[in-house]
Amino acid sequence: MVKRFGYQEIRFPVLEHTQLFKRSIGEVTDIVEKEMYSFDDRNGDNLSLRPEGTAGCVRAADQHGLLYNQQQRLWYQGPMFRHERPQKGRYRQFHQFGVEAFGMPGPDIDVEVLQVAVMLWQELDLSDYLTLELNNIGSAVDRMNFGLALTEYLQTKEDQLDDDARNRIHTNPMRVLDSKNPDVQAALVDVPSLEDFVNEESKQHYAELQDLLNSANIGFRENPKLVRGLDYYNNCVFEWTTDTLGAQGAVCGGGRYDGLVAQLGGRDVLACGFEIGVERLVLMLDSLEKVPQDAMQPIDVYVTCIGQNVTEQTLDLAQAIRESQPQLGVISHCGGGKFNSQLKRAFNSGAKIAVILERDDGESILESAKIRRLDDSAETASHKITEIPQKVAEFLKNSTS
Repeated sequence: MVKRFGYQEIRFPVLEHTQLFKRSIGEVTDIVEKEMYSFDDRNGDNLSLRPEGTAGCVRAADQHGLLYNQQQRLWYQGPMFRHERPQKGRYRQFHQFGVEAFGMPGPDIDVEVLQVAVMLWQELDLSDYLTLELNNIGSAVDRMNFGLALTEYLQTKEDQLDDDARNRIHTNPMRVLDSKNPDVQAALVDVPSLEDFVNEESKQHYAELQDLLNSANIGFRENPKLVRGLDYYNNCVFEWTTDTLGAQGAVCGGGRYDGLVAQLGGRDVLACGFEIGVERLVLMLDSLEKVPQDAMQPIDVYVTCIGQNVTEQTLDLAQAIRESQPQLGVISHCGGGKFNSQLKRAFNSGAKIAVILERDDGESILESAKIRRLDDSAETASHKITEIPQKVAEFLKNSTS
């Protein structure tokens, strides 16, 4: 799908120097303080399993010269790792799919990045269950000034905050804004507005972004408390959220991070992007019963064998079907057993048809095999083994027509 937008795949290591994440994500974020898997290697270098993808993507792209006086559209996918309490939608090893765009000031590229997600939701039939939330968090200077005012306010409400929020007052006060604790949210009713601290250039960018989204018929909701948990963001940040997953409602998140490349030692490169939590997306599809049937039951053909010295021919036939019909899922029965036991396994596999090789004691080699539908009809036909791969495809086509 991302190829339709001109995005190219980039790959980068699961292990990175810990300092990469401290410099990009922020040393007083939950990820760096509590959640990273970090250790010293044999050379004494401190390494970490990547907790998210953007920092590693930026490091790799800059190292290989992809960002020097160029515009780039990149995508990646793979495992990420965070040491946190496992729960529904939150895992210690999880997977993310991300897109990152470099070298374009926007807001047109911001909208294009969002269109990638919109098309994905449409193809997965999830558009009606996801809401795009937006906020303008301004520049680093804007947030520093806002943080001072926010800290002053939070100190007057300290007795109404939980331990986590109180710990953030002087380290990362903006993270208090997206607390999931209802009591904390109640204490934020009269909190200072970040909008009052945002510079005019950021406001103009944000206004143009909203106009373009309206023109592209992409609906959104402004959320002034959306700040994202990573320090590298600036200007527009966004999340796609759902109410189908309980507390872990953010399926996709991102925004602009115009200063990150320079922060990590590269040139001053404008950038934006997002990451999707694959496990949360799968949970959402499952909860809405939108997982495709062929994804739940990917096996089409179950090849069984009865009699002596038929194993080799069974394996060969199963492989011939796979090579002739690569779109099909094929299981070759292994481990022997009586025919009824094998047929039961065929039914349990979810396969649509069984191919049955049965050799009598007097036969030296089988010339034919049977194809049987695994439904109430139990329709069965016998064909030459050389014809089986093609006949299997015809059998399946007839069953779905």
